[in-house]
Amino acid sequence: MAIQDIYPTALRLLGRPVLVVGGGRVAARRAKGLLDAGARVTVVAPEATAAVRELADAGLLTWEPRTYRSEDVDGVWFVQTATGDPAVDTLVASDAEAQRVWCVNASDHESSAAWTPAVAVVDDVKIAVNAGGDPRRAMALRDAVATALESGDLPLRRRRAHRGSVALVGGGPGDTGLITVRGRRLLGQADVVVADRLGPRELLNELAPDVRVIEVGKTPGHHPVPQAEINRILVEEALQGHRVVRLKGGDPYVLGRGGEEAEFCRQHGVEVEVVSGVTSAISVPAAAGIPVTHRGLAKGFSVVTGHEELSEVPARADHTVVLLMGVGQLRESASALGKAGLPGDTPVGIVENGYLPDQRVTIGTLGTIADQAEAAGVANPAVIVIGDVVRVSPFAPSHFKTADYSTTSPNKPRTSTTRVLTP
Repeated sequence: MAIQDIYPTALRLLGRPVLVVGGGRVAARRAKGLLDAGARVTVVAPEATAAVRELADAGLLTWEPRTYRSEDVDGVWFVQTATGDPAVDTLVASDAEAQRVWCVNASDHESSAAWTPAVAVVDDVKIAVNAGGDPRRAMALRDAVATALESGDLPLRRRRAHRGSVALVGGGPGDTGLITVRGRRLLGQADVVVADRLGPRELLNELAPDVRVIEVGKTPGHHPVPQAEINRILVEEALQGHRVVRLKGGDPYVLGRGGEEAEFCRQHGVEVEVVSGVTSAISVPAAAGIPVTHRGLAKGFSVVTGHEELSEVPARADHTVVLLMGVGQLRESASALGKAGLPGDTPVGIVENGYLPDQRVTIGTLGTIADQAEAAGVANPAVIVIGDVVRVSPFAPSHFKTADYSTTSPNKPRTSTTRVLTP
C-alpha cells in the first residue's frame, strides 16, 4: 500500500460498537484509545492483560474470554486486530472486508484496510500522523508537531466563531525565552492582545496581521489607560467572542493587578485563565548574579514597591529587600531603611533593563546608592536589591567580599553590555 492510496479522515465513534480482537498490550492500548473516542468496545480474547481486565471490571468495556468467531464482526462499525497470531488477524480482517467494515490488521500493515495513526491532543486539536506504515517514524513526527503547537511555534488560533475568554499571561522580565510554554501558546491563539510596556514585546511582531494589539502600558506616575478602563477592555473584547490575552511583564499576581483583572472578568461572566510568569523580583537580580536568598546570608526576602511599606519589613542585612518601580523614591527608601536600623554600609544593587541588551548594574551601599543612581541617570525599568546577597554578585567590588561571602561563583549574565558603577 503506497502512501498515495491513503485518504485521511477522522472517525466519530461516539456510542458506536467496535470490536478489538486480542487481549495483549497492543489490544489494551487500542481499546483505551477507542474508549477515549466514546466507542462501545468489545474485546474478544481467551486471555487478557490486567489493563484489559481492569477496564472490563470497571464496566468500561465488554470482554468475551474466548476465541474469535466470524459473527463477532456483525453490526460493528470498526475492527482492530491485535492477537499476535497472523492467521487469526488475517481471518478477522477478511471477515470485516466481506461485511465492508473498516479493519486495522496489526499483523500486516501492508494489506490492512486501515492504519491507526500516531495521535496527540493539544487543547482541542487532535494530531494524527501516518508515516508509510512506520509507527516509530509516525510517533517521532507526531511528537515534533505536538511540541511545536504547545510552544506556540505553530498556529493554534481558531478561525471560526468561538466563545470569548481572557488569559492573564505573565511574560517574564522581557526576554522572549522566559515566557512559559503555556503563555506562548495562548499568545499564538489570541484574537486580541492587551499589552503592557514591559514583558516580551518582540513576540508581538510574530502575531498574525489581523491580531489586534491594544497598548495599555504604564510608566511610574503616568497611567494613560486607567486600570478600570483596562478591566472594561478585557471584558468587552471577550464578550464579543474574542480570545483575549493580557500580556504582562513579570507575573500577573506579583504587583501586577492580575487579581483585580481576574475578579472583574469573573464578575461579568467571562472565562479567565491565569498563567504565572517569571517575576522580575527574582529573575532580574539573578541576571546580575544576585540571589534573593543565599545560605549564610539571607533566608528570606520581601518585595515592595514604595518606601511607605518599608516600615513593615525586617531592617536587617540578612533579610533581602527587593524594590520594584522604586527608582523615583530611592532616596526616601534608603532613608527609611536607615532610620529603621539598617546599617549605611549595607550593599545595594540596581539592575536596569534586566536580560535586555542594555542591561546595566549599579552597586553601592545604602548610604551612597541614591547619589550614585542620580549621577548615573538610573531609570526604570529597574529592580533594586538591598541586603548582603548583593555581595555574591560577580559585579560586586572586591572590598564587598569576604572569605565567608565568596564560597560560590555564580555565572555571569549573558548580556555583554552590563556596566558596573561602584562607590
